[in-house]
Amino acid sequence: MRGVLVDSCVLLDVFEDDPQWYSWSVAQLERYSETHTLLINPVIYAEISIGFERIEDLERHLGPMRLNIEPLRKESLFLAGKAFLAYRRGGGQRSLPLPDFFIGAQAAVEGWPLMTRDVARFRTYFPTLELVCPDST
Repeated sequence: MRGVLVDSCVLLDVFEDDPQWYSWSVAQLERYSETHTLLINPVIYAEISIGFERIEDLERHLGPMRLNIEPLRKESLFLAGKAFLAYRRGGGQRSLPLPDFFIGAQAAVEGWPLMTRDVARFRTYFPTLELVCPDST
């Protein structure tokens, strides 16, 4: 079964019962879980952990979603660095790579679609990446 990488914003919509995005995010998770393996990586795990006091609480929320945590391979890290360099050369001000670069690079290298609502940076720096986003569903 093909994987789909689930961005932290989609998971946070569900955990926080976001009034605008909860329904869309749940619908996409349910839809894709029927045909894809739902995936996150260590960066996404770290991003969503901020909303929880204890790891056990986070794990309790993640458990029913049956998400697999996939490590970042060297190829993904290399591409993240190259995308970040393009960002800096284009006037980006951050001195360290943003999480989106690691997330987008992994999805691109692995050939996974990325489920997200935050599309601008992904479309700019990973233009061939298949996005599952509000305007594509």
